[in-house]
Amino acid sequence: MKFKNDEYKDRIIDKQIKEYLNIFPAICIEGPKYSGKTWSSLNQSKSVYFVGDPSKNFQNRANAELDANSVLEGDKPRLIDEWQEVPSLWDAVRFISDKDKSKGKFILTGSATPVTKGILHSGTGRIAKIRMATMSLYETGDSDGTISLQSLFDDNLEVTQTKSVDLDELIYFTIRGGWPENLGLSEKSCLNFSKSYLDSIIEDDIYRVDGIKRNQDKLRYLVKSLARNECTIVSNKTLINDVKNIAEEKINNETLNEYLDILKRLFVIEEQLAFSPNARSSVKIGKNVKRHFIDPSLAIAGLGATKDMLRNDLNTFGFIFESLCYHDLKIYAQSIGASIYHYRDSLSREIDVVIQLKDGRWGAFEIKLGNHQIDEAAKNLYKVRDYFINTLKVSGPSILVVISGQSNRAYTREDGVLVVPIYSLKN
Repeated sequence: MKFKNDEYKDRIIDKQIKEYLNIFPAICIEGPKYSGKTWSSLNQSKSVYFVGDPSKNFQNRANAELDANSVLEGDKPRLIDEWQEVPSLWDAVRFISDKDKSKGKFILTGSATPVTKGILHSGTGRIAKIRMATMSLYETGDSDGTISLQSLFDDNLEVTQTKSVDLDELIYFTIRGGWPENLGLSEKSCLNFSKSYLDSIIEDDIYRVDGIKRNQDKLRYLVKSLARNECTIVSNKTLINDVKNIAEEKINNETLNEYLDILKRLFVIEEQLAFSPNARSSVKIGKNVKRHFIDPSLAIAGLGATKDMLRNDLNTFGFIFESLCYHDLKIYAQSIGASIYHYRDSLSREIDVVIQLKDGRWGAFEIKLGNHQIDEAAKNLYKVRDYFINTLKVSGPSILVVISGQSNRAYTREDGVLVVPIYSLKN
């Protein structure tokens, strides 16, 4: 029988998990700790093995290390939770999937990408990976979901009255983040959660990934620098100088790349890739990534900010709000099979978010906190669209969209630009 939690909130990813179990012998759900991977997996499992169970001096982990195959015995789909603590489990699942190609046998979950030493096979064709994020506003119930991302590409947007959210509520959404355990908690409790989360990553989890001791102070300063540069294109040189200026600590490029890699492997940060029109042009298309914390609450924790600080510094909160919107747009895009990018070229033409559908159509999205910024955003969208069409001679965006933080309605402007509040959006 399936495991049930009466308080479980449906996740957008549930549909993809179900679909993949009908296609592949095994799936692996990866993502940050406490994002809900285990409960989403239990919701579709018939048996479970918790590798990280600390009871009896971590007996489950010891058993898995001694005999991986015995761990895999049980009703299917069988959940193997935190498999990365015993990497040989991957090969065991792959081997069984080679012998028995029936679908939906195993669900693996992991909150870190382990070192590849000891893993003999990629699992291609046998184990499908699914990336899970923290909850979107639609999943937490804070978006009324009156407008779907897919419908923006397919239908004309009619004027739609949406819920109204004030600045304090928006700030709270970013402080709380999308952590299931934070739902209903106070601002202070949510701030403590995020601070503790980063402390745990730096003081414990980073060492546990590969057993290498790293300078915790430099890691903290790097996290602070990344938070200061949330939603921006920032070079390694800038990060190195930032760490030096913050704490008078030196860090070289090799060490920086190592630290960035370990933060990605632990699903603390992620990269928003650059969009390329794939056309000839004398203008250099930027290839640098934007780095984001996997949840806006971690950027706030990295800054050491509070609600009052963010309310009194709307420039900083504007970047945090963009982080929230990127986070949600990525979840919605992933669920419809779309890819998400940013765009910036050598002449500083830029788009906050580019979403490209599987059929090649793409949309340009600008993210603005205040209504007074919508006109400016619309002009920028048209400037970039005209450049693509008239100069690059390629297809321009199918839709131009401003994601708003203060509007209480979704509508189409006279110039054709769509305006959509983030708290009215769903997949």
